[in-house]
Amino acid sequence: MKTSRCRRLPVGLVQRGILPGILFGSTFGGETCDLCAINNAASTRPDGGRGFVLSLAQQFVPAGTVQLEGRQLPASILDTVFLDSFQTHVVPTYNVSDRLGFSLNLPYVHRSFNRLQLTPTGVSSERGTEQGLGDVSAIVRFAPVQVQKMKWSFGINTYAGAKLPTGDATRVREEAESTRELDALYGVGHQHAVSGVHLRDLALGTGSWDGVFGLAVNSRWSRWFLNSQAQYYLRTRGESGYRYGSQWMLSTGPGAYLITRESFTVSVQALVSYDEVAPDRVFSHDVSSTGMRAWYLGPDIRVTVGEHASISAGVDLPISVDNRGLQNVPDFRFHGGLSWRF
Repeated sequence: MKTSRCRRLPVGLVQRGILPGILFGSTFGGETCDLCAINNAASTRPDGGRGFVLSLAQQFVPAGTVQLEGRQLPASILDTVFLDSFQTHVVPTYNVSDRLGFSLNLPYVHRSFNRLQLTPTGVSSERGTEQGLGDVSAIVRFAPVQVQKMKWSFGINTYAGAKLPTGDATRVREEAESTRELDALYGVGHQHAVSGVHLRDLALGTGSWDGVFGLAVNSRWSRWFLNSQAQYYLRTRGESGYRYGSQWMLSTGPGAYLITRESFTVSVQALVSYDEVAPDRVFSHDVSSTGMRAWYLGPDIRVTVGEHASISAGVDLPISVDNRGLQNVPDFRFHGGLSWRF
């Protein structure tokens, strides 16, 4: 007769987290095969979670909706302005233990766009692509709280790290130079934007050293779970003295394991997300067409196969977007990923 055995597994490895590909989760040990299968959604190693994890994550954000001060504009020539952003993240992680891990986020960015630009001689148009390595981040994870029971579990993960200025910041320099020219011509505080896609939106990197901080709280009762995350990106002065606005990202939502077989699980979560980005600053004043508050709602689906693979996909649909000035805002946000434990 075949005997099934539950495994004692670590908190914090498979739910979507502060970096695409760094995945959070709950852990527990127990008696039945159903709950052993749920365990596989967090980790499948009986050694306390030590070892190497490689994650690949993709994010796609089309921004074709034009808004002025939080209101969508009527049909006009600005409808031809768009920005489609693809980001592929390769995230190698080494977990020293179930409580401590180290990760790198290596992003490759591809942006396709059509935009208009105000210049001292008039309005010009530009259509094209920008692609290349983005800003690399180095992250440390520490789990101060872990409670693992058969029926329920609770865990807290904290994250801290730095984002390095590895991406090409040429477009940021162009933004600063353009602002200097237009400020001299029209005066500081003038609304220089004539379309919702700006030079700073096309940059592959910020040219700044930034702080990355996060907190994840994960809880489970039987097949039900509730995961909450908070992220904060502290921006500093970068290329040409330009400073991107610091950013808060919060998300929470309930979920359930729909299928719990020994080597195959499916879970679904309803996520509510809130993003707040402060205005950018250049030459000691705010950039008028930057800064945004937005609410999103959408599902997140996760599948584990065997003892090594985790696959996820989700979409965030905007409920409310309140932006400053003239900006193209997201139509939706798609995210998906694959994680493999060695």
